[in-house]
Amino acid sequence: MKRYAFVTGADRGLGFALVKELLHERYHVIAGHYLDQSSQLEQLASEVPNSLSLVKLDVASDQSVAEAAAQIAAITDTLDVVLNNAGILGDIQATIMDPLPFADMQQVYNVNTLGPLRVTNALAPLVLRSSAKLFVTISSEAGSIADCERTSWFGYCMSKTALNMQGALIHNEVKKAGGQVLLLHPGWVQSYMSGTLNTEATLTADQSAAHIIERIRELKPNEPSDKPLYRDYLGNEMPW
Repeated sequence: MKRYAFVTGADRGLGFALVKELLHERYHVIAGHYLDQSSQLEQLASEVPNSLSLVKLDVASDQSVAEAAAQIAAITDTLDVVLNNAGILGDIQATIMDPLPFADMQQVYNVNTLGPLRVTNALAPLVLRSSAKLFVTISSEAGSIADCERTSWFGYCMSKTALNMQGALIHNEVKKAGGQVLLLHPGWVQSYMSGTLNTEATLTADQSAAHIIERIRELKPNEPSDKPLYRDYLGNEMPW
């Protein structure tokens, strides 16, 4: 039986790496891409046209998410996994002693927190019709209140903390139907979250994606934990 997975932010970086890993796992992957031209994705889709579908998606837009959900529903009536990956970094310099970029923070929150909520809300019926019933969201150690040592990163840290609460709320509902929520810290990844590739990070996107797929593979369908799972890419429990 064919398995379907949906990945947001699939244009490049970790999202694109996750698409490749899921294809290796023999999923039919539906890739939500933000950029008008996604050359890597388009090239990959031309190589595996029967296994990869592309859907334009701006997770910050209600209309875009609704349109993408309709396209996905036309492709399949079940999704084994929805993988919320799309995210932005925003300003990471300003402390409480500086002028704070509130408009920037609102955009970060709209993408990082409300974006996954829009997507999950739109696709939950498809996921809960599948055998796996899995909701995966890329969170961050930056969202941990217990481990907070930063003095800035207001938008990003708060967006990820709220994302973790979102995961808990979703888990409390979907576990009734056998659904599972997995929040993952992907490690320090060479990504484009700041707009350009961060080459100082310790993990390549491919390395992080391989670990994330391992974490997904470890989960047992229809055996949800009592509480949502918040783990790092190596499988260690993260402090909330």
